[in-house]
Amino acid sequence: MSEQPATADHARQQLEPAAADAVRAYAAAERAKTDALASVLEDIAEHGYPSPESGVPWETARDTHLARLADEQPRVA
Repeated sequence: MSEQPATADHARQQLEPAAADAVRAYAAAERAKTDALASVLEDIAEHGYPSPESGVPWETARDTHLARLADEQPRVA
């Protein structure tokens, strides 16, 4: 995606202030996730892969994540 504004050839419909705030909040949350992933990848590049003994079994991670999703309030993206 480009960070450049659209050219004048493309008309845009403005969002309501609440919708614009929601989009900004969603963008910030996605940016935070991306930053966290980038940090993990940089750590792997610098120090190598973690040992299997220091990890969490995928079943445990899955169950924890599913429980977290079940506790969240419904939301529309």
